[in-house]
Amino acid sequence: MRYLSLLILVVSLALSACKKDGVDTDYDKSYSAWLSFKKSSNNSYSYVTYYGSVFGYHSQSKITVQNGKVVGRDFLQIRQTSNAGVVDTLKKWAESGAALNTHENGFAALTLNQVYAKAKGEWLNVNKTDNYVYLETTNNGIISSAGYVPKNCADDCFIGINIKDVNVYVKEIK
Repeated sequence: MRYLSLLILVVSLALSACKKDGVDTDYDKSYSAWLSFKKSSNNSYSYVTYYGSVFGYHSQSKITVQNGKVVGRDFLQIRQTSNAGVVDTLKKWAESGAALNTHENGFAALTLNQVYAKAKGEWLNVNKTDNYVYLETTNNGIISSAGYVPKNCADDCFIGINIKDVNVYVKEIK
């Protein structure tokens, strides 16, 4: 009986050690979706990353990637006015070529490969006792939100990335 109890304990521990965390499993599924999209788009695409504040500010950057390299970054920052539905444009600019990464504001010009690496290594790899960890994949399986919020923080505390509008890059004909 003693050996049976020991055997059950060892088997239970072995099986529980193999169980993957939900975030890891969701990350792996999303990473597979990304690799499929990357292949089908010839690693040429655009996406929009954005931030909204409870204080009425909103900013977004459109990142354009061709053949695995960032070639463009467009930025827009707006603020809600006291008139409902009316916004003020605070900043707006576009970068490409030699001017890429010359503005200090705006989101980092990252490829989605770099986003996935940063999500896995930084944004999703935090102490879950002290932080709420988020991973959403509503862009046809590709990351739409990856990051965390410290549990003791009240407003605008998300550290990570929010992504929308992931599209195959199509060069404009002029």
